[in-house]
Amino acid sequence: MQLQQDTDLRVLEVIVRSPGTALDDIVLECPDLTWNQVFIAIDRLSREGVLKLTPKGHGLYTVHISNNALEAAQHKTLV
Repeated sequence: MQLQQDTDLRVLEVIVRSPGTALDDIVLECPDLTWNQVFIAIDRLSREGVLKLTPKGHGLYTVHISNNALEAAQHKTLV
């Protein structure tokens, strides 16, 4: 379970630092993770509503933090 959380945090750090980055670029930013680990983390986080994937054509997607996740994070820092 801890490994999953660590992977999720690594992926989220990359996306926060570079919003709208492509899946393959996230993999390059996490050289100690496999493509599958990154994909599974993005899949899980998008299903939970934390991330939003935007198709850019021919199997290419960019990844953003969802508006709901941003609002929740801002609310937590204000409280």
